[in-house]
Amino acid sequence: MASPIAAARHAPPPRAGRRERRRAEIRERIFRAALQLFAERGFLETTVEDITEAADVGKGTFFNYFPTKEHVLATLGAERLAAIERAHERAKKGPVLPVLKDLATGLAGQSAESAALLRAIYAAHASCEAVRAELRRRLLVGRRLLAEIFALGQERGEIRRDQPPEELARLTQITVLGVLLAWAMNPDSSLRKTAEQVWDVFLVSVGTEAKRKPARSHRSKRS
Repeated sequence: MASPIAAARHAPPPRAGRRERRRAEIRERIFRAALQLFAERGFLETTVEDITEAADVGKGTFFNYFPTKEHVLATLGAERLAAIERAHERAKKGPVLPVLKDLATGLAGQSAESAALLRAIYAAHASCEAVRAELRRRLLVGRRLLAEIFALGQERGEIRRDQPPEELARLTQITVLGVLLAWAMNPDSSLRKTAEQVWDVFLVSVGTEAKRKPARSHRSKRS
């Protein structure tokens, strides 16, 4: 007999629910095993057989969830795009600058699990055309969403208007990617803290005069 909570949520029959949970668990296990191997061995050196052995599943099971190992990285990129989409929705309802800061530092926080994994991902982008193509696609989608956030900020007087929102979005992406790459090469500090410091500098460039006043007063106290 289904529980009252399950009934209230209009859950599927228990058997179907268990099946879906099982599929999600297997997919997550494959995904995490692949990322671990990418970090340890590198993307190019990791085979599908390596992943299936580490995840303790058959090769056919892997292909039920991921057509290729490149699609594992695509899944990672989908998580990043989902974060930008959530930020876009937040920006429609409130101030833009806090949303942008949370997004920039949050993406850094998501990537802080392993410098080795970041290096493997960058190596994959540099050496594999299929991965590069997926990265370009994700960057374009993310840039469009970021541009819409910047446009909202310009309409509300939070963001400078002498640069097109599309250009501000492009520069933001370059900045975030640069921070991630620099940290991956030399992870000698907190990635989130570094991202926050970079954002504070970036704010001086993109914010309007009124929004930059707190940062200027802070610097004057230190001088």
